[in-house]
Amino acid sequence: MRSYELTTGRTFGVTFDHGDDFFPTLADFCRQNGVRHGYIPMFIAGFAEAEIVGACEKLENPEAPVWSKVHLTGVEAMGCGTLAYDAETDTVLPHIHTSLGEKARSATGHTSHLLSAQVQFLVEMLVVEVTSPVMTRPNNPDLYDVPLLTFGT
Repeated sequence: MRSYELTTGRTFGVTFDHGDDFFPTLADFCRQNGVRHGYIPMFIAGFAEAEIVGACEKLENPEAPVWSKVHLTGVEAMGCGTLAYDAETDTVLPHIHTSLGEKARSATGHTSHLLSAQVQFLVEMLVVEVTSPVMTRPNNPDLYDVPLLTFGT
């Protein structure tokens, strides 16, 4: 376990428009506002379609990360996440988890890592900027090369 005191900066209320692609729109917001590190304490959304991490087949190694995806349509969602900065690519690396309910299937729920989504009607999101320490997400070769949030340097 590691912990760091965070110094927060600006707090934003952000809305996405119908038809927006979730991650490119989030990247545009971060670039336009100079946000490199932060967290998303919550968002609510409607998605026409979304892809989340999941598998329908038996997992060969339940300890290993799952890299396959599940495609869902017509969902209501809520989620949260963190924003880390990759200096090599000059991009923000979001890590978003979400719970989604399929409207056409009695709001049957799924929860996982969000991979992509197309906005249907809205996204209402709060973004809190972290001004220090630096937050990065290097791959951890000792843990299946999973990118893990790291603070400082």
